[in-house]
Amino acid sequence: MPARILDGTKIASDIRSEVAAEVKTMTSAGVRPGLAVVLAGHNPASEIYVRGKVKACEEVGIYSEQHTPAESATTSELLALIEDLNRRDEIDGILVQLPLPRQVDSKQVLMAVDPAKDVDGFHPVNVGFLSTQRPGLVPCTPAGVIEILKRSNIAIAGQEAVVVGRSDIVGKPAAMLLLNANATVTVCHSKTHDLPAVCRRADILVAAIGRAGMITRDFVKPGATVIDVGMNKVTDAAEFQRLFAGNLRREEAFRTKGSTLAGDVHPEVGEIAGALTPVPGGVGPLTIAMLMYNTVKAAKMRRGNGVGELSRA
Repeated sequence: MPARILDGTKIASDIRSEVAAEVKTMTSAGVRPGLAVVLAGHNPASEIYVRGKVKACEEVGIYSEQHTPAESATTSELLALIEDLNRRDEIDGILVQLPLPRQVDSKQVLMAVDPAKDVDGFHPVNVGFLSTQRPGLVPCTPAGVIEILKRSNIAIAGQEAVVVGRSDIVGKPAAMLLLNANATVTVCHSKTHDLPAVCRRADILVAAIGRAGMITRDFVKPGATVIDVGMNKVTDAAEFQRLFAGNLRREEAFRTKGSTLAGDVHPEVGEIAGALTPVPGGVGPLTIAMLMYNTVKAAKMRRGNGVGELSRA
């Protein structure tokens, strides 16, 4: 029996609707949440991401502004911009789009963001809050993974969870969130011995390693829930055939565009998993939805209003 497909687009749409209702209530009370996005230089992929974020703000009613320092911007110029945004009361969230130009000290710039406005959840203060289960801002993609599980009525407590990938942006915070939700968590990486065997223990398998189709059926326990965080551009014809041979719709699109998006999970896993997120249309849409949620959460926390959990669909 094929895996149940977990529809991230639908879940993201539900979250955006909830955020929009929250923003409407806040705005009518005289408080409109505000997000500032910093996009330095001209990275085409970053420009697309930022357009999506600004558009999402418009749709849910969040005030947004975009700051576009030149490609030649220095670390001190960016630090001055961050300092100004930190001071401005109408800005609740600051998002620094990575990568920054080569000459800029990215770590220094990210550290300069006020933790109360760090809607990406990357600041060590927010990482510390997450690890000690205190209220704070949580990285958007891992938070989206948890929303998919909860809103799809997939139990987390008492389950064995395996996270493949240990990045500060996805792997580590995803492991922390699963642990906080009472899963038993194993984090795997390039030095893990017999990776397939470790993954086969998982009731919940989170793939966040950045390699197209690396997780094959040998890695998956029958009936497991598989969350695919990967977003890989495949341009090689042989690689495409390995992943999508016989998928006529994909083949047609690949011939036309010369590329396709693939997750870290091989499509054959759909034959053995109990539930699976697709790529595209799985975790991806949740990232921006959770950014909108974090901006509202930051506004409420900064203004001493607390914040409730997202309602559960």
